[in-house]
Amino acid sequence: MENIFTFIKSSIIIMIPIFFASMGGLFPALAGKLNIALEGLLLISAFLSFTVFFFTGCMAAAIFCAIIGASALAILHVFAVFKLRANLFISGIAINLLSSGLCAVLSINFFNTKGVVSVNNTPPFLFEWYIVIGLILLVISWFAIYKTPFGYRLRACDKNADSLVSLGINPRKYQTIAIMISAFFCGIAGSFLSLNLGAYVPEMSAGRGWIALAVIFLGFRKPLGLLTAALIFAVAEGYSNYAQGFFEIPSGFMLAFPYICSLFAIIVVSIIPKKSTL
Repeated sequence: MENIFTFIKSSIIIMIPIFFASMGGLFPALAGKLNIALEGLLLISAFLSFTVFFFTGCMAAAIFCAIIGASALAILHVFAVFKLRANLFISGIAINLLSSGLCAVLSINFFNTKGVVSVNNTPPFLFEWYIVIGLILLVISWFAIYKTPFGYRLRACDKNADSLVSLGINPRKYQTIAIMISAFFCGIAGSFLSLNLGAYVPEMSAGRGWIALAVIFLGFRKPLGLLTAALIFAVAEGYSNYAQGFFEIPSGFMLAFPYICSLFAIIVVSIIPKKSTL
């Protein structure tokens, strides 16, 4: 029984950053501007939150700086896409690469190493606080998307942008806001990665931004669906960690198991609409 509770807690811990990142990616997806830069936003926020907590010991300041750092990269992404007319996906990949290199450079300057940096005084009740924050933001997001004029206009940006323009509404304004909302959520997600671990590990986002993109579509671009999908992926990753010590399966395959689930889920979700039209 104790092992079951340990497994459940481990799965929820894995789920938290994926859920926050997918919630952030949901808003740009609804606005027709899928944010490929989630991975980079997660990584920079993880580094900045750990760095601030390392020097100040203040969790609130660490989370705030994580959100600011992710927002700065999001602004750069928005500028490249809307002002310089760069390709949305190329710009997102560039942000991911920039974040990786920037974290390495800053790590050398702050900690004199590109390796692992840890801290002993981890914040108390971190796990519980993030669950509460996540549930509150889930309710707020659902209400904003489906019960407010902002949500109606945001969703209209995807396939009815011309209708918004005819009403004197600029779709790019809402798409920009959506990308900035994704930075806010990724800032929280990244802060949990490093603060919960009590350490910064190079490339510690470890593909969670990409998994979050898969979660968006597996959850049918709905807040409650995202929560369910994120939990499914978390259980898959938790099971892969648990199974390594019990089954004679190559460790490389077990580590790749969550990503195999991501690929399988994307294929299944892409097939479902086609079947429904037959």
